[in-house]
Amino acid sequence: MAIITLPTHYYRQFDADYSLDVPGEGYGGWDKADLPLNLDHTALVVMHALDCGTNEQVPGHFRAVEYIPRSYDISRTVFPGLLGAVRASGMKVAHVGMGESYCKPYPGYRRIVELSGPGPALSERADEDPVSQQLIRFRADHVFPGANNHADITKGYPLRKFPREAEPVGDEAVALTSHQLNAWCKREKINHLIYIGFAINWCLLMSPGGMLDMSRNGIICSAIRQAVTAVENKETARLELNKELALWRVALAFGFVYDADDVIEALRSEQG
Repeated sequence: MAIITLPTHYYRQFDADYSLDVPGEGYGGWDKADLPLNLDHTALVVMHALDCGTNEQVPGHFRAVEYIPRSYDISRTVFPGLLGAVRASGMKVAHVGMGESYCKPYPGYRRIVELSGPGPALSERADEDPVSQQLIRFRADHVFPGANNHADITKGYPLRKFPREAEPVGDEAVALTSHQLNAWCKREKINHLIYIGFAINWCLLMSPGGMLDMSRNGIICSAIRQAVTAVENKETARLELNKELALWRVALAFGFVYDADDVIEALRSEQG
């Protein structure tokens, strides 16, 4: 059994101090401890790491999804060293994609489809009426992604692929659904998933294969701070405050937060 000790960030959501004007300011907040990590039962999940083209090719996509340049930078600068250390250690790696078109060629996807079999039937959607249709269209045109960006986003679908730095290697698992990823976790006896990818406060939490679904199966779900970014808004973008809030949510609801350098150093030390 390969167990390493890893500096681990956690959040102390206690005790509210009612002698303060704002009792929540009494919480302990972020802290750090050296905690064990069992490499035999832990996997790194690279989720929704995507090369979706350039700003010149699909400017509407970049206008609506401002974190794309940050995700490209993280893929180039953080992923190679991190994935290299993880693979060299023998720790398992899985990928969660955004569509079958670019995942289908990889043997890891074909194997996971065979392993998991057909997934559970999808729940029936609510019936639409003219008012709900109007509201849905209004949101698409005025909230996200914006009427002027629809065409570019649709045009960009065929461009989607894994970034070179995050491309699956060999027969690494490639999943599209929570059912598929959970089947793989059961076979490999994985009970802790450490997520990297984009975006920490959106896809990594809520999309199929994300933390919300996987935690319902009893799996600890953690993240690596330097290997994620977040969907930001006008008020948070400068300081990336939504990323900070999402990391707190991970630490409070799902697992722990690690630093990339700590993970790389610990894995390399384990190898001698």
